Amino acid sequence: MSTTTAQRHDLWTLTILSLLMAFASISTDIYLPAMPIMGAALHTATGGVELTISGYLVGFCLGQLFWGPLSDRLGRRLPIAIGMVLFIAGSAGCALSNSVEAMIAWRALQAVGACASVTLARAIVRDLYAGSRAAQMMSTLMIVTAVAPLLGPSIGGLILQFAGWRDIFWLLVAVGLVTLGLLYTLPETLPVTRRIREPLSRVFLTYGALLRQPRLLGYAGVGGFLYGGIFAYVAGTPFAYISYYHVPPQYYGLLFSLGSVGIMAANLFNVRFVARWGSDHLMRAGAIAAGILGISVAITAASNWGGLAGLVIPLFLFISCTGLIAANAITGALNLFPEVAGSVSALIGASQFGTGILGSALVGMLSNGTPWPLGASMAFFGLGCTLCAVLLTPSH
Repeated sequence: MSTTTAQRHDLWTLTILSLLMAFASISTDIYLPAMPIMGAALHTATGGVELTISGYLVGFCLGQLFWGPLSDRLGRRLPIAIGMVLFIAGSAGCALSNSVEAMIAWRALQAVGACASVTLARAIVRDLYAGSRAAQMMSTLMIVTAVAPLLGPSIGGLILQFAGWRDIFWLLVAVGLVTLGLLYTLPETLPVTRRIREPLSRVFLTYGALLRQPRLLGYAGVGGFLYGGIFAYVAGTPFAYISYYHVPPQYYGLLFSLGSVGIMAANLFNVRFVARWGSDHLMRAGAIAAGILGISVAITAASNWGGLAGLVIPLFLFISCTGLIAANAITGALNLFPEVAGSVSALIGASQFGTGILGSALVGMLSNGTPWPLGASMAFFGLGCTLCAVLLTPSH
């Protein structure tokens, strides 16, 4: 294969994988502007509509644990295709729902389908690339996951200007169908010779063996604690910015999106320097910074030092650390056990979303009318991220 042909192949592969990775954010963020209208249409309070997000997160967390081992046994494309069909069915179910209970159930199914794409996109990267090149490709995909939250609410708001909230989910059905078609332009990346030959009932026991690997648990801990902080940020900033510091709601999105800009910038830095400095070293630097910044958030939240800017700046820098941590932690874990990359990717993803659910819940449990619960949660998860990275034995 010539250099030009290889570059074109890499670009097309990146395009498809980027679309697969974007599903997690697209299917959640795009309908956020419609939540008040949905609540009225489904005759439920705000809390009922918010449970559609919780149902999605639970489905996304647990679904990954199913798709990972399945893909190590059957290859990558077939499980992604099955997941895409479930995503399409779940999206259509959401569009047709007439009760919040039905909406929650269909959202959970939608998440189970969507997580196949995200989980196995990471595994495909490991199938195709290794070492610093894998970290570069993973960082590039992470840029997409940072851009998607910026676009999702805007697209959803635009749809509401010309159509109803149900049309948002019909759009997701169309996106799923297009992606399903494009999937078949992507070759199967896990040859039959590299697949697990054991029965599926035994393939799922792989998790037991993986959970006994300290180094893998270290990478999972770094990424998991990071995502705990990210979800604490998602859950805590609306109150901290809007209710406590009286930021107008229309400007909240601008402050929130700063984090995505920081993630993109840090990922671009990672792509540029990971080959020179190594993924573990950059991950450790990001994790140490996250611990320091988490403490900074806690201090400013407790003391009100610097006012709104005193809180926004360390939060922005904390979220930006994602660009140095997430891709490198995932790549490091996948490099340990490439023969079961699907299971490893699922385990890492489940740890991230599981800890993320804990992070959002912790902010709510500690709520006391000030930004302190946000700061305390960010400090806890930041220090956990730092500790896991420091204890992780450097790779050689």
